[in-house]
Amino acid sequence: MINVGVITASDRGAVGEREDISAKVIIDMLKAIDGNVEDYRVLPDDKEILKNAMLEMCQKNIALILTTGGTGLSSRDNTPEATLEVIEKEVPGIPEAMRQKGLAKTPHAMISRARAGIRGQTLIINLPGSPKAVRENLEVILPALPHAVEVLKGEVTDCAR
Repeated sequence: MINVGVITASDRGAVGEREDISAKVIIDMLKAIDGNVEDYRVLPDDKEILKNAMLEMCQKNIALILTTGGTGLSSRDNTPEATLEVIEKEVPGIPEAMRQKGLAKTPHAMISRARAGIRGQTLIINLPGSPKAVRENLEVILPALPHAVEVLKGEVTDCAR
């Protein structure tokens, strides 16, 4: 089982003005990799609040943190910046794969600023805010996540098999 934290970055969602459908998609899709959501938060698009939530989840030994929202170009989109302040190493292949797959469907995929990286034994990945884009992006990366988590936990010592 993979313990997961989900953070939705949404000013309107944080005050109850918008239903968080994207997180529901994430939670549903995580069943395919035996993911168990242990921490779920809907937070405003505030860099410090998002950063602190990620740090708290890392301290709780959450193996995988998935964020949704806040990866676009608006002045309130702060998720990538918060993520960069938390991670110790980037994992650029994850957002590259998501953008590559997304470009096959829409040119808007190229304006995603999503990031992925690790802090200690936690993998953090930014997903877009729309439920459709969340589903499309998770479909690309989901097969790689169990192995990534196993490597981070030290459960895989020889990746050359």
